[in-house]
Amino acid sequence: MSHTLGIRQAQKQKTRQAFLDAALALLEEQSLSSLGLREVTRAVGVAPTAFYRHFRSTADLGVALVDEALGSLHPMVRTTVSTAGDSGERITRAIELIAHHVDTHPAHVRFIARERHGGVQPVREAIQAQLARFAEEVKTELAKDPQAEGWNEDDVLMLAHLYVDQMLITASLFLESLDAPEDERERVTQRATRQMRLISIGRRHWLD
Repeated sequence: MSHTLGIRQAQKQKTRQAFLDAALALLEEQSLSSLGLREVTRAVGVAPTAFYRHFRSTADLGVALVDEALGSLHPMVRTTVSTAGDSGERITRAIELIAHHVDTHPAHVRFIARERHGGVQPVREAIQAQLARFAEEVKTELAKDPQAEGWNEDDVLMLAHLYVDQMLITASLFLESLDAPEDERERVTQRATRQMRLISIGRRHWLD
């Protein structure tokens, strides 16, 4: 009996992932607010009623996509602001990590960039909740740095939000340059580096 239940659970998870993959592919060219349930079920090859065994609505599916796109990134985000190395090394490491993530998960990055200010409120709220978690985790890392001595908690959190916002901007820039010539890619890297340096310099002089 337990073996049968295990097989059923695995099949259910496989079908659920098929819905997520199909939706993500369809969202390459449209927003979630325009995505039809029948479009998704047609792409998966199941009846529309099968959708409701996994999700309550397309908005619910969108929230699951947010979890898939951002939920696994918390260790990477913390690494981008790790206190290891000097300022230049940290910036280089952060940009390399972001560029690699865009290269390997462009559809996820595109989905978040489009839906962060999109028309589906539960999805917007899910994205904001994940970004708030990122900021709190970045704040914890920044507080370990000797440069944070004398800073109050609100200012450290403000700085954390600046870094998280800049990571999103950098990811969007790399996404736009995915199919661009290598020199354009290098210009994106240089621009992102300068923007991160500007935050870093301001950080050093905040208490002056």
